[in-house]
Order: sequence, then C-alpha cells, then structure tokens
Amino acid sequence: MIRSAPQTSTINRDRLLQSIAELAAIGCLPQGGVRRIAYTPEDIQGRNLVRQWMQKADMKVRIDAAGNIIGRYEGKFPQLPVLATGSHLDTVPSGGRYDGALGVLAGLEVVRGLQDTNLQFDRPFEVIVFTDEENSTIGSKAMSGNVVGDSDYYRRPDGSSIQTCLQRIGGNWDAIATAKRPVGEIAAFVELHVEQGPVLESMQKEIGIVEGIVGQRRFKIFVEGNANHAGTTPMYMRRDALVTASKVVLAVNAIGNTPGQQVATVGQLQVYPNAANVVPGNVEMSLDIRDLSDCHIDCLLEQLRLHFEDIALATDTKIHIVPQLHLEPALAEPHIQQAIARACEKMGLSYTHLPSRASHDAQEMANITEMGMIFVPSSGGISHAEEEHSSPEECLRGAKVLWETLWQLDRYYGT
Repeated sequence: MIRSAPQTSTINRDRLLQSIAELAAIGCLPQGGVRRIAYTPEDIQGRNLVRQWMQKADMKVRIDAAGNIIGRYEGKFPQLPVLATGSHLDTVPSGGRYDGALGVLAGLEVVRGLQDTNLQFDRPFEVIVFTDEENSTIGSKAMSGNVVGDSDYYRRPDGSSIQTCLQRIGGNWDAIATAKRPVGEIAAFVELHVEQGPVLESMQKEIGIVEGIVGQRRFKIFVEGNANHAGTTPMYMRRDALVTASKVVLAVNAIGNTPGQQVATVGQLQVYPNAANVVPGNVEMSLDIRDLSDCHIDCLLEQLRLHFEDIALATDTKIHIVPQLHLEPALAEPHIQQAIARACEKMGLSYTHLPSRASHDAQEMANITEMGMIFVPSSGGISHAEEEHSSPEECLRGAKVLWETLWQLDRYYGT
C-alpha cells in the first residue's frame, strides 16, 4: 500500500526560485538566456555551486569517472536501494534557465526540505547531475553501462579530447567503466523537467505524467539523379534529384500525420551542385522518426520504403537510406505514473499523460532501474532558446509533485 508524504509544505518557494536565479546568472546571456556548454568554465562554475549547495544540505557528494555529481542524503536504512532524481546543468549554446536545471534544483530542494524538518526517507536519496546531456549524454550512458568505448566518438567540436574534458570536471576516461551502476542499486529514478513543447499549455494542464520517452531512428537519405544544363535539358528528359527529394519530404510528412503519436521530420537538405542554372544531380537529406513503440516505427519505416520505391520509379532516380542513430523507447513504470497522478490529485492539480518526444537522461536510467518523469509547462512550447520560460508557480508545483511522489515510492518499495 502506498502512503502519502507526511507534508508537502517543506518545499521552500523563495529558496527554490532563488537557486534557479543564482544558477542562471552563471553563463547569463543578454536576453536572459543561459550558455553553459559542457566542460566550459561556465559549466564548471555551475557544477561547483551546486556541489557547495549539496554539501551545505548535509549531503555526501562524490564525482564518478564520467563526471556525474552524485549527492546522497542518508535514509533510515542505508543498506536499501536508493531513490534518485536529477537532470543536467549544461545547456545548448543559447538556452534557457529551466531545461535540466529545474530537475536538479528541485531535487536539491527536496533534500533541503528534509533537512529543515529533520525528516528522512526510509531509503537513501540521491540527486544526480549528469554530464553533458545536451551533446553526448555521456554521463547517463556511463551510469547505465552504454558508453561508447571509442574515445574519439566523444571528441568535442573544438577538438578537445574526452580525456581532457572529463579531467576538467573530476572524471576519468580511463576508469569510465566504474561509473556503471549495478541493476538493483537504484530502486527508482524520477526526473522533473520542463516539457519543452506546447501540449500542456494547449490543454491547460498543470502537470504532465510521462508515459515514456520515444525511440528515435535517424537516417541519411541519398537521392541520385543526373546533373544537367537547366536551359538545354527538356523537362521530360530530366532526372531531377531535388524534385525527387521534395516528394520524399512530402511522403515523410504524410507518414508523420497518420493516426498515432509518431513524429517524422526532414530537417536537413544539401543539394548538389547547388547552382541556379544546373538541374540538381544529387541531394543528401536527413530523416528523423520517433514513437513510443519500436514496432510502430518499424511499420512506418516499411511504409516509407515502399513510398520511396514508387517515387524513385516515377522520377527515374535512385534513393538510398543509411541508418545513423537507433535509440530504443524507454517506458515509464506504471506504478510511478500512478504515484505522480495521486500526488496531483492530492494537491488538486490538473494533469495529463503524454510521451516525451525529446531525449532525457531518464531514457538511459531506464536500462538499470524503474523510471518516471514529471513535466511542467513551457510557455509557448519554447525550449533550447533564450525565451524558454516556466512560471514560478509552475516550477513550485513540479517540485511539490516530485516531493509527494518520492514519499509514495519510498513506502511502495518498503524496507
């Protein structure tokens, strides 16, 4: 039987908002956004600040070989598998103050609330700051045991090696395997995050209960036609790769709009030779397709392949598809979703269930523990931009739902 938290008022609104503001001042951009690229001085400064806050809250803090910061607040029974929450502090080049940071700071505020009232969970509680979520998710991948063994895979755009980068933040590439957490060591991982999309706001819901994080397939599509003179080549004799590519884009869009929760996107296009007076001979383009069901993605891809065969035949061109990325869906545990729903009902908050179509560290954590996610609305559905905003009350609600959910799960897993 799941029992609720002894109280929900221990989340200190002003302290939470002040922490968000202080962290956002590190790497602050002129329009109020934030730039804390992983491994940069700004990222390191932000990490150090959060470490100091953790230590002040009587947490034991360690940094694993992947550079993940792990703050532990002891439970009544230290030998039990831990409850964990957290997210990331690094940002995109022109990001907002809430993406990732809210999940870390709400977790910290849970600990501060426990400290304020001299309360403990039965089991230990961890707040985790994952390394480089925005670019490589190396932190959560290392924790789940899925880190890529080739160090060149993690080389930064500026040429910096992963060995150098991890050394800057207290990690150690040569010992990266030691960052893996054994299955059973963490009872559950619950991540609070801004939605980064428009669904909650459009539905006028205060909390989103994540059903799962979608799987992603990414491909390069190569269209081969025949480059020729744009003036002297009759229309009926052309093998125009760009015309073919346009039909591919429309086919992808049509698949994305069939019944279901999938999304499908062509986001990149390179045309060769890309000259005003030349019929395009080749096009290179991207395909990104996402859904909660791996089987459904397989079905959609098979439909697309059949469409592409018809398009190639009709345009006398060739279409080749090359896989680039394959991420499995990660489903949230039903009982964690139920705990979040009960928390909302206790507080009188409206909620809906929805998938996360963006990747999060929780996707990797689902490989080693039971996972759940809580979303709060993003104004205008905007994220990864300086305009990213979630109101103070939305942030507070998310932290309170996290608090209540963790108490329920602490009782659920027992002693």
